[in-house]
Amino acid sequence: MFDSKTLIEKTLVVIPCFNAEKTIIDTVSDIKKVGYINILVCDDFSTDDTYKVLKTISDINIILHSKNKGYGGNQKTLYNEALKLKYEFVIMIHGDHQYDPLLIPSMCWLLYTGNYDIVMGSRILGGHPLKNGMPFYKYVANRILTYFQNILTGYKLSEYHSGLRAYKSSTLTLIDFNNYSDSFIFDNQLILNCMKLKLKFGEITCQTKFNHLTSSISFKNSVKYGLGIIKHSIAYKFKK
Repeated sequence: MFDSKTLIEKTLVVIPCFNAEKTIIDTVSDIKKVGYINILVCDDFSTDDTYKVLKTISDINIILHSKNKGYGGNQKTLYNEALKLKYEFVIMIHGDHQYDPLLIPSMCWLLYTGNYDIVMGSRILGGHPLKNGMPFYKYVANRILTYFQNILTGYKLSEYHSGLRAYKSSTLTLIDFNNYSDSFIFDNQLILNCMKLKLKFGEITCQTKFNHLTSSISFKNSVKYGLGIIKHSIAYKFKK
């Protein structure tokens, strides 16, 4: 059985970020506070000083895209590198400090001791998102889309849209994530394909912070994202 030190050594924390110059230091600092020192950040060709800030942080590895590849494209780079480096567990957390890095140890232990394939940090599962500043329209959209997807998939997740996720590397090798979208819909495609494979999902309550520094997609992209979720969920229902 792994002890905590061995678990840390076998885990890579990956951070997709874009224009996160004001939040990335706090995100990385909180990850290090819980002892997780294997950290890989991918800057998706930010237009601010994110890369300059990253260069000031010690003991992290950095990838800089030569052009913006999108949220999904950013994760593809990170997961491919994690698999190449042969880490056993991969934690993905957004670089805007919205999600709590202090949950990482618990998520890793759930992957190992709970025999889960994926563990997601849920802003809904006791997280009081509205009290923590989650915009009302985002909360309503989250609940409607989650309810819709649970009906079509037969799963009972509290949300499908978390930016804090833990994977076994063996999970990532089972799915062809390189053929997913480079857009925000990437996360949902990954979830649905894992469901097709009957993989085991775990969730953990995640307190979140919403403020002017928190990243947010535009209304246009939000609509596109929502329509994409509906499309892929229906395809899952009738093509699985």
